[in-house]
Amino acid sequence: MSEPIKHECGIAHIRLRKPLQYYIDKYGSAAYPVNKLYIMMKKQSNRGQDGVGVANIKINVDPGKRYISRYRTINPDPIDYIFNKIAKKYHKAKKKEGYDGVNASWLKNNQGFTGEVWLGHLRYGTHGKSGIESCHPFLRQNNWRSRNLVMAGNFNMTNVDELFDLLISLGQHPKEKTDTVTVMEKVGHFIDEENQRIFDKYKNQKENHEITEHIENELDIQRVLKRSFKDFDGGYAMVGLLGHGASFVVRDPNGIRPAFKYIDDEVVVVASEKQAIKAAFDVNYADIEEIEPGHALIIQKNGEWDELPIMRKKALKACSFERIYFSRGNDPEIYKERKKLGELLVPQILKSINSDLKNTVFSYIPNSAEVSFLGMIQGVDRYLMHKQKEIIIDKKPTLDDLEQTLSFRPRVEKLVIKDAKLRTFIADDASRDDMVANVYDTTYEVIRKNVDTLVVIDDSIVRGTTLEKSILTMLNKLEPKKIVVVSSAPQIRYPDCYGIDMSKIGDFVAFRAMLALLKEHDMENLLEDTYHQILANMDSKKQPNFVKQLYNQFTEDEISAKIGEIIKPKDLKADLEVVYQTVDNLHKACPKNLGDWYFTGDFPTPGGMRVVNRAFVNFMEGKKVRAY
Repeated sequence: MSEPIKHECGIAHIRLRKPLQYYIDKYGSAAYPVNKLYIMMKKQSNRGQDGVGVANIKINVDPGKRYISRYRTINPDPIDYIFNKIAKKYHKAKKKEGYDGVNASWLKNNQGFTGEVWLGHLRYGTHGKSGIESCHPFLRQNNWRSRNLVMAGNFNMTNVDELFDLLISLGQHPKEKTDTVTVMEKVGHFIDEENQRIFDKYKNQKENHEITEHIENELDIQRVLKRSFKDFDGGYAMVGLLGHGASFVVRDPNGIRPAFKYIDDEVVVVASEKQAIKAAFDVNYADIEEIEPGHALIIQKNGEWDELPIMRKKALKACSFERIYFSRGNDPEIYKERKKLGELLVPQILKSINSDLKNTVFSYIPNSAEVSFLGMIQGVDRYLMHKQKEIIIDKKPTLDDLEQTLSFRPRVEKLVIKDAKLRTFIADDASRDDMVANVYDTTYEVIRKNVDTLVVIDDSIVRGTTLEKSILTMLNKLEPKKIVVVSSAPQIRYPDCYGIDMSKIGDFVAFRAMLALLKEHDMENLLEDTYHQILANMDSKKQPNFVKQLYNQFTEDEISAKIGEIIKPKDLKADLEVVYQTVDNLHKACPKNLGDWYFTGDFPTPGGMRVVNRAFVNFMEGKKVRAY
């Protein structure tokens, strides 16, 4: 993506199903789960670089011994930083009396991060504060083990105000009004109630220390989660650890945010991406499964597990951006889907270049568009092979003509090269634009000036500013006849509210193009009409997406053409055309990830509809703030 956007936090959860001594004896080290968690988090580093956290819970340690360990950091290279801190714990333990490195009981009572339950989190700060206190996992502490709660997740809630008011109605006094705090406190409230329910059941029959054991064995986590999650509106994959050693992973009912599991006799493992589990545990992809939307994977203190319904499962709307851009491309399914995205664009590209392959050069914008580029070239090759068959059958060429026909291949060059990151030290716009223009460089003397057409594929176009101020300015120096910018994703028209940093509708180049078209057609009155429609329905919990009616005034081709005009640098001499993926082809390429609200405006939850309408109101009122 030429304009990287912050997105998608990452989760990693490991539960050892056997006593720690088993892993020491079999794998030769108490660090077995530490090393596995490290690999899982490194393989998901694409999902978060603003902060990292790791938490660990020891099961059945002696009273008076610390059983919850947690580190969080916002330091540079946060994954290595935090695991180096954990490694220091292991090295310090070697100096303690009684250490031999192979006694699990001694290690658990004397050394941190030696428990059976592990949680790692990678954070992208999509909004708000970015300090260490905003890093997951969060901790809700209590002297009763089963009332302690550690939580982390990949989520955004659209109804934080409503959730905040619910906490107040329950009698709480929340310290912050954020989705993370409100989620944890709501779950924590019902954990407290469940603890109290079981305590009351036995209080006249048993001693308190005996009741504690009953609570830990009988805690109905499914009941807790059903009561906790019924009011949530958003996309989420959340992990919770309870102090006595049970844990859970909950996925939203539309399956918006990803969560995958692998389970065998030794471990229960959960991650945001399949590849992380594959790399850490070297298991077959077929053995890595999705957690069902609306379900919770619940692991009890004794290591037994079940996947149980928490909410009614709704229409599957898994985020399509996971497949286009966010997730690692070496997952075999994602790799095939990204290639298919490129291949499906070929008919539109051929139309743009009038099928003139002889005078066309194909390239891509590094680095995430490379796979869709390969698919595009394979599609062009197939088209070329079909045309070659026609020539051979219909025209019966001479041997020389036949050799020339069969030897022709599409021209492929690496024209766009991304340099090392350049920092913008000077604040004024002119200086910043000059710096941005040098983020990319090009390969010179491979384009025939005023003859060749350049086809350059990107995986998506969000704001269009990098294309205008950097890439197109740079390609202009090659003096091509025409430039075709291709997006393997459809037009991004609407804000996201489920985990991606795309919340201000006025930033999108597609929205700016629609505004320009309204002005050209003397239809700007529709903006005010839409604004007042939204204001009249602000109190309704179920709102339609009123912004869609503005886009519906124009065809996709009209908006694409206007985008081309907007992003075209003033000194660009070449013709410019912008080609977007269609939504239908997106669904063909990624049939399991049908979440397309940023393209279509069809948000899967009522909160999403409210967010897009509020984003439009913010735009009309000149407020440059988030819409949720």
